[in-house]
Amino acid sequence: MEMIANLHIERLPEGVYLATSDDIPGLVAQGRTVAETLEIARDVARKLLEAQSQTQGTPRLPTVGSAFDLPLVIGR
Repeated sequence: MEMIANLHIERLPEGVYLATSDDIPGLVAQGRTVAETLEIARDVARKLLEAQSQTQGTPRLPTVGSAFDLPLVIGR
């Protein structure tokens, strides 16, 4: 089952990107690019949700339906 969580991504003064999520408490991921940060955030989210499901049951995140919006980041 695929679920949707909102991420907040910001570029830090050091030049790296930091991702956090209000939807998944404890999610913090850092990478050199947005793509790398998203990949790391996805792995961290899976681990956090797996741990949460063992203690609190099924996570309360919306599931992916037949359509949804996603911003596309395009580098120059």
